[in-house]
Amino acid sequence: MAHSVEMPELGESVTEGTITQWLKSVGDTVEVDEPLLEVSTDKVDTEIPSPVAGTILEIKAEEDDTVDVGAVIAIIGDEGESADSSDDDAAEEEANDEAEDNESADSDSSDAEASESGDATDVEMPELGESVTEGTITQWLKSVGDDVEVDEPLLEVSTDKVDTEIPSPLAGKLLEILAEEDDTVDVGAVIAKIGSGSAPSSSSKSEEKKEDKAEEKDEPKTEEKEEKKPSKKSSGSATEVAMPELGESVTEGTITQWLKSVGDTVEVDEPLLEVSTDKVDTEVPSPVAGTILEILAEEDDTVDVGAIIVKIGDADAAGDSDDSDDDVPSEEHIEEAESKEDNDTVDEAADDSDADSGDATDVSMPELGESVTEGTITQWLKSVGDTVEVDEPLLEVSTDKVDTEVPSPVAGTLLEILAEEDDTVDVGAVIAKIGSGSASSKKEDKASSKKEDKPEEDSKKKEDAKEAGKKADKAEKDESAEKVDDSKKDESKAEKKDKTEKSDPKSSGASTKVDNGDNVPYVTPLVRKLADKHGVDLNTIEGTGVGGRIRKQDVLAAAKGEAPAAESAPAESGKRSNWSTKSVDPEKAELIGTTQKVNRIREITASKMVEALQVSAQLTHVQEVDVTAIADLRKKSKPAFAEKYGANLTYLPFFVKAAVEALVSHPNVNASYNPDTKEMTYHADVNVAIAVDTPKGLLTPVIHKAQDKPLPEIAQAIAELADKARNNKLKPNDLTGATFTITNIGSEGALLDTPILVPPQAGILGTAAITKRPVVVTEDGQDAIAIRQMCYLPFTYDHQVVDGADAGRFITTIKDRLETADFESDLAL
Repeated sequence: MAHSVEMPELGESVTEGTITQWLKSVGDTVEVDEPLLEVSTDKVDTEIPSPVAGTILEIKAEEDDTVDVGAVIAIIGDEGESADSSDDDAAEEEANDEAEDNESADSDSSDAEASESGDATDVEMPELGESVTEGTITQWLKSVGDDVEVDEPLLEVSTDKVDTEIPSPLAGKLLEILAEEDDTVDVGAVIAKIGSGSAPSSSSKSEEKKEDKAEEKDEPKTEEKEEKKPSKKSSGSATEVAMPELGESVTEGTITQWLKSVGDTVEVDEPLLEVSTDKVDTEVPSPVAGTILEILAEEDDTVDVGAIIVKIGDADAAGDSDDSDDDVPSEEHIEEAESKEDNDTVDEAADDSDADSGDATDVSMPELGESVTEGTITQWLKSVGDTVEVDEPLLEVSTDKVDTEVPSPVAGTLLEILAEEDDTVDVGAVIAKIGSGSASSKKEDKASSKKEDKPEEDSKKKEDAKEAGKKADKAEKDESAEKVDDSKKDESKAEKKDKTEKSDPKSSGASTKVDNGDNVPYVTPLVRKLADKHGVDLNTIEGTGVGGRIRKQDVLAAAKGEAPAAESAPAESGKRSNWSTKSVDPEKAELIGTTQKVNRIREITASKMVEALQVSAQLTHVQEVDVTAIADLRKKSKPAFAEKYGANLTYLPFFVKAAVEALVSHPNVNASYNPDTKEMTYHADVNVAIAVDTPKGLLTPVIHKAQDKPLPEIAQAIAELADKARNNKLKPNDLTGATFTITNIGSEGALLDTPILVPPQAGILGTAAITKRPVVVTEDGQDAIAIRQMCYLPFTYDHQVVDGADAGRFITTIKDRLETADFESDLAL
């Protein structure tokens, strides 16, 4: 009788494996436990033995195929037996069982159920992720007596990491439920029993199976065609965009923000929405180009992986999807006329770029992070003479904390580049000049020739065109063109208004002296930090960007007194005029007196911090370190390091390097304890997590195999991970596998802290603020008082893993390495 060979479980949290090589072929004879094939996973490469003896009748998965755990990969039977014989035998057995059931149909139903349960299969609580030991049943999707198919959702389970549906491992009838809703069940515990599948079948099941086999090849294709046709009709040849897979064991994501709206045009790989999971916050790009026709999931909705969240129309089909185009010709004519106007204007601006240079806008090196004073230009994305739009990427800049694109603050023509690639430029220094652009040229040309135009009639025509477009209720190519044209005109108006305000300080003060209250538009982190630095209240600024967005120039103008924001709140000047605004985020004022749902990162942080203190014995060891020698070396090497490696040399890479070396020397600290098995694991690699403060909360991306990285690579890895964390670019692998954590508590001036470690890690090291202090030193055998660069190193450890003496020895090793400061060869300059 034929036996199905399935892909076995190959480790905790491993859900699939890739077949690298078949060691046997169809027709070969195998013995029990004889190697059958080789399989590779993300954790192990191994041989899979044959579970039975016999002849290989069929291989169902080819080499290089990635197969889910539990999927059938081969069929082994007796020599001469066909691969389908197992199905025929099963059909015969089912027919016999059905005949017996029909004979006993008039007997007591309990007896029938008892006979079914004799062939019942136990359904267990599956493994739902690394370190997950139990799950809570939130809902049964089937009831006792219901029929279920293989992989049909059976119940919903919630853990501390994921909420997911559990599929049925086989087809049959649900005979018994052994765990009720809201019960918390250990992994591996039996939660239900399912009959063999023959019980609920009719007497004609074997005949149906034969018919199904005969039509097996043709029927799926027909069904696929029938399913696709209505989806095209309903969405106008729309492409359905599903919630993507966002990491191993992640089954759902919460939509935090839609970056596009219905009717907007998107390009391939253009960010479409932001999604949050229990492991990562990230942007989801559009898989196709087109127009957004329908959004099927709202913000804050939690959506399963694979569920449809939006429909995007085909660019060509959008114009053909509605026959009512002829009813709104006025809109097309208006758009064509506006498009021609703007194209002519762009050409004129390009021809007169020299003339525009008199009105050029200086582009400065922006602030790219706290304590970042300079940036290195890695690449110019535009050349002199190119036309740029507001917020279009202009250049790429690298600092010690972030590698990022710098957008253009204005629309226009790039007239001059003042800093070349690989130049390191101070924050605030002018790096380019952009002319006033097509919008300014257009307004100047038309001011003399078309003063008698009627703007009211133009706006009325636009409104009529928009109303006609709404009645048509379709997404067209021309609609996206209209939006681009309108945005250009809005930008032009904003620039003209900005110039007028600068030329007339009184009118500028009147226009910006507006308390926006809760209606402050979206402000980038860079603008918020700039406002914080200059003590500018964002609520009192009227933005000149697209849609009223507050730009960097608006904050600087307010700080210089051109837009006297401080005068806009005379009522509070008496109360808060002497309050400190240093490190104050004005946006947080909106939180006063409110109750709000926390984001996913805060929710997980809250849970994990409390859990960490409950399951580990934490205490903190502190030593003081003299880093004067490192400060001198850093100051001397910083320019050459930036020139060679394209990264700023901060103190943190020195601390990380010293800690990594100490962890290799003290493997008992780079360890994890399992209280259930009473075993200690000493990790082969030093995977260091670096705590990063982001607008959404604390994240700890990981430098994997840090023991193999020289100091420059550690510095580059820190900058790269911090950038990814702050820009929602982290992948699940970036946040997993840490064996130790380092947190820079001194970034906000902390002299001392007691960090909380997260099990199964055994330790976390804090780096406090470096301050100049008078210290007693010994010189030539005499005590003297000297000014030294000093800092504290608090080391929190789990007393289950590390004893106090071991903790002292570990920190002493780090202290000695830092005070000796023999890092010159590590810098390789």
